Amino acid sequence: MDRDDLSFDEIDELISPRAEETDFDRVVDTALSRRGFLGGVMTFGLGTFLVGTTAMTRDAAAAEDRFGFAQVAANSDDTITVPEGFEWEQVVAWGDPIKPGAPAFDEATRGTAASQEMAFGDNNDGMSIFTKNGRSVLAVNNEYTNRKIMWGNNPEGKPASDDDISKGMMAHGVSVFEVARDDTGKWQVVIDSDLNRRITPQTEMDLTGPAAGHDLLKTAADPSGLKTKGTWNNCGNGETPWGTYLTCEENFNGYFSAADESHEVSAELKRYGVSSKDWGYGWAKVDERFDVSKNPNEPNRAGYVVEIDPFDPTSTPKKRTALGRFKHENAAVVLAPSGHAVVYLGDDERGEFLYKFVSHGVYAANGDNSDLLENGDLFVAKFHDDMRGEWLALTPDTTGMSDAEIRVHTRQAASKVGATTMDRPEWVAVNPTKAEAYVALTNNKNRGKKPNAGGDDTSANGPNPRVENHYGQIARWMPDNEDHAATGFSWNLFALAGNPDVHDDAYAGSENINSGNMFNSPDGMAFDSTGLLWIQTDGKYSNEGDFAGMGNNQMLAGDTVTGEIRRFLVGPKECEVTGICWSADRRTMFVGIQHPGERGDSHFPGGGTSVPRSGVFAVRRSDGGLIG
Repeated sequence: MDRDDLSFDEIDELISPRAEETDFDRVVDTALSRRGFLGGVMTFGLGTFLVGTTAMTRDAAAAEDRFGFAQVAANSDDTITVPEGFEWEQVVAWGDPIKPGAPAFDEATRGTAASQEMAFGDNNDGMSIFTKNGRSVLAVNNEYTNRKIMWGNNPEGKPASDDDISKGMMAHGVSVFEVARDDTGKWQVVIDSDLNRRITPQTEMDLTGPAAGHDLLKTAADPSGLKTKGTWNNCGNGETPWGTYLTCEENFNGYFSAADESHEVSAELKRYGVSSKDWGYGWAKVDERFDVSKNPNEPNRAGYVVEIDPFDPTSTPKKRTALGRFKHENAAVVLAPSGHAVVYLGDDERGEFLYKFVSHGVYAANGDNSDLLENGDLFVAKFHDDMRGEWLALTPDTTGMSDAEIRVHTRQAASKVGATTMDRPEWVAVNPTKAEAYVALTNNKNRGKKPNAGGDDTSANGPNPRVENHYGQIARWMPDNEDHAATGFSWNLFALAGNPDVHDDAYAGSENINSGNMFNSPDGMAFDSTGLLWIQTDGKYSNEGDFAGMGNNQMLAGDTVTGEIRRFLVGPKECEVTGICWSADRRTMFVGIQHPGERGDSHFPGGGTSVPRSGVFAVRRSDGGLIG
């Protein structure tokens, strides 16, 4: 097996193999008999389990007014497809300069470590735009690299030098840069802006919160446990009411290795997928801190939410250990009626958990909120089959662990309190028009078959009702008393993704899924100002078998009142559609396209035989009207 071809999910499976724990047919029978759950879905007796679908009978003209676009058809084209009356343009792509003096992207060499440090990173994911005093700054995550494309100028697509490895490293992190419209109205990078910077795996950062200074975070290079270098595998994001950017470290484990691959890592590190094997990035060859045999505490300094000030390029990013350590997908921030900051957080691995953080301090509209995320209470979700749920506090009393240990070994703490195992919690989105939140549960082929990496049961359960779930679903919850800081909530499912053209059971999906709008593996999500939920996918794009008719990955919009879902955009071949934000005037939607050509069958955006490149694209109405 070529390690360079493995996804992070496949790496996790190899690091922590688990035997099947149940007889599959028995698990299916159990799931089908769950009162009001999967059986109800199969017979479409949805009740309160799934959101109502009154859109099916709603006047078509009214529906058109609500969405503002006609649905586009699924396709497998190597371009971006948007509805009639809309247009798109490229804003920035991997390797484009974002700092003065950076050379233009060179398809022959694909750049150097030095040029990459001054250029837009690879495989962009979550992003936000910030506007202040008439200036707009995009902060964009650069999650990982398409290694065989990054090093495609070398034989077999492997690094030929230490500089090649460092170039791949410098393509990770966050790209922060000013954007503005040119004379034609198109968005461009302001290359000479004093706000532009790259935040990479080598950028100095502060460790803050309950775990800062603890022995688990101390290394020979940092005996204080208060300073660390860098951020990488930055997946989803968040933004705060006080104007800072939150970037989320996800599959941080895949970059550690050991010169001696027989070295045994600790059980605590293994729970997070840390291994002594080199999975193709080779970072330990150029930076000893990634050698887990020499620096066993270094992985404990990754897997956090990092807070960044987009308008102060001299500021030091802060790793907020109070929000826990796991494979963070995104960080959805909302203010409770009391003024406490609430942050919803998903751990994107099969059978892991959904979390919530509530700050100790309260938000001050005109005050200093710079340390609001430094301390607070951490909770994990427990869903009950009666459509109720609760947030279980992760404290020394409930876990038998210290506050610092809870923040470093958060997965173990959640297992101790009996949290609900979930089908890979991806992005969380909070509705701006009412007190409710949504989570994309992207898929889980191990549901009902294998335990999670900590040995927790993954039998079919309320919000995760289908065994061997290849399609995913979107769950939502409504906090008690319309207070996101409350510990109780009610819940239901907004949508079960599926294929009604192939299946006539629960795998057909819920009633708001049909031949025209079907999709799989919901991932990125965001609400616009009107309360429409935008859903981005990162799933199977074979357009065959169980996925026939779905085409490339896509972005859809959902009306959370009626349940109607409508496809808005289709991405190019082999891509993930991820990352979304809007300009201050709501006339431009910025959308990310990640890893086009990951299997060698795309040349987007340049076409022809050009090198495929991830990037950020601006979508607008042709008439200049509002979008979102």
